[in-house]
Amino acid sequence: MKNFVEELRWRGMLAQMMPGTEELLQKEMVTAYLGTDPTADSLHIGHLCGIMMLRHLQRCGHKPIILVGGATGMIGDPSGKSQERNLLNEETLRHNQECIKQQVSKFLDFESKDENAAEMVNNYDWMKDFTFLDFAREVGKHITVNYMMAKDSVQQRLNGTARDGLSFTEFTYQLLQGYDFLYLYQHKNCKLQLGGNDQWGNITTGTELIRRTLGYENEAFALTCPLITKSDGKKFGKTESGNIWLDPKRTTPYKFYQFWLNVSDDDAEKYIKIFTSLEKDVIDALVEEHKQDPGRRVLQKRLAEEVTVMVHSREALDAAIEASSLLFGKSTKEGLEKLDEQTFLDVFDGVPQFEISKDQLGQPAIELFTTVAPVFPSKGEMRKMVQGGGVSLNKEKLTDQNRLVTSDDLIDGKYLLAQKGKKNYYLLIVK
Repeated sequence: MKNFVEELRWRGMLAQMMPGTEELLQKEMVTAYLGTDPTADSLHIGHLCGIMMLRHLQRCGHKPIILVGGATGMIGDPSGKSQERNLLNEETLRHNQECIKQQVSKFLDFESKDENAAEMVNNYDWMKDFTFLDFAREVGKHITVNYMMAKDSVQQRLNGTARDGLSFTEFTYQLLQGYDFLYLYQHKNCKLQLGGNDQWGNITTGTELIRRTLGYENEAFALTCPLITKSDGKKFGKTESGNIWLDPKRTTPYKFYQFWLNVSDDDAEKYIKIFTSLEKDVIDALVEEHKQDPGRRVLQKRLAEEVTVMVHSREALDAAIEASSLLFGKSTKEGLEKLDEQTFLDVFDGVPQFEISKDQLGQPAIELFTTVAPVFPSKGEMRKMVQGGGVSLNKEKLTDQNRLVTSDDLIDGKYLLAQKGKKNYYLLIVK
């Protein structure tokens, strides 16, 4: 059986750990849990480090539990980052939970007959009938305000780093999370909580609550991973257009693949350890190969391949690679027509766009691409480029400048793709 802590250590996925954690993991099969937020029906790549921790845990012979925070979803996001509280009803929570389980099942084995089969739980199930009086008596009396006030997360809020101060909900959030740990300790023999290192304060409140409630011989443990950042220090996973989601309806596999393909060399070396299950010797060899010729982007390609297959499928990877070749390789109109609309738009995101009306179709190409949509500054320049074989419409060479462009040429019933030379694309959108 692999050493889970050692696995995290060489991968750069270990931040903090309570004394005795590694010894416990070496001694017995340990049940460990990690919490996730159910406010959306999809996880995004910001959640992936935690999910990979659970994956490594199970592969090292231990039992992973993923906890969906339905109770906290019901009271809204207490982080202070959102002006609008994200209040969810039970139906939405259950839907989100099911969607998240489907995504996580690509990483964890829920169907295993072994005793370390993965489980998903929702804290709403044990919190929904828990009255405030019960909570005050059974949880609140065991943890002092002095203990809670000493947490860094609370101190930062109180010392003016937050505009709105500290709400009661936010202050008691560590008790809610602590009670989850106590409940799972009692009902699932769960002795370890995993999380990001920003959760250290909340996690250790849980270990303290277990000891103070059940007696100091009852030991529980904590282990966190570092906050993943980019080499420029910025937050990992966010792009200008927002989150990179695991749900293909929110982020196409093409865009997902491109995100990993375009990370820097330093980040690729870091991320391939964190976000894949490749063994150390394989990664070391890839890093060495990459250093010999960085221009081939060996690390980025393997990283993008591994993560896309894990999150989506081998077929989705092949389609993403094929879509990538539309911009740079030789492809055909059939290749364009195979793409779904969102992938088509993702591939040509950022190219100059022109809107035209349907009644402007039926004109010669030289009129359409100079007068209606100024792909070319002049008819003379377009004539010259057509004669030189440098103009394509929908990836097919335009040999006659007077060829009529009709609705039969439309991709997906509304797009025309003009190409000038090898790399200059223009998208005409027919309204």
